[in-house]
Amino acid sequence: MWHEMARIGSKLVNHGLVESNFGNISVRKGENFIITRTGCFLDEITEDTVVEVPIDRNSFLDKIASSETIVHRQIYRNTDAGAIIHAHCPYSVILSLLQKDSSISPIDSEGVLFLGNVPIIRGNIGSEELAEAASRALLNHHGAIIYSHGTIAIGKDLDEAYVFTTQIEHSCKIRYFYDLARK
Repeated sequence: MWHEMARIGSKLVNHGLVESNFGNISVRKGENFIITRTGCFLDEITEDTVVEVPIDRNSFLDKIASSETIVHRQIYRNTDAGAIIHAHCPYSVILSLLQKDSSISPIDSEGVLFLGNVPIIRGNIGSEELAEAASRALLNHHGAIIYSHGTIAIGKDLDEAYVFTTQIEHSCKIRYFYDLARK
């Protein structure tokens, strides 16, 4: 499974959706999930840079897992997600800082069709507040934007979560330049 995580991690870095050691990736595996370790370079994922932890309870391995493990765990508990990607997509971060509303409305045809309004959620990195906000938002959406921090997207697998990550960022980029051009 780490091979698929490595493939997606490289794509995220190569497409500028994360800086190498920011963001995290996880995949559901029965009653557990596999998540990148804290400080893991997403374009250098190996078997040694991921950790398997339970969904239903905390684990002593949480201390070496991503700082966002609590968020992933709560999403797996409350949704049927098969995979989660948290990326620090630059245009998504910018729009979350500029947006006065609690969501971003895509104006590009793909964003309108596949995303609808994208919620902006709040909470400190790795906090219970963020875990609750993300799991609530992802009950009815494929992705959300964490205020000033980046995107979090779910899918039945990593490829689907990646598509939603890229779609959110694409829609935010289009929205940013559209709003800038209208000024």
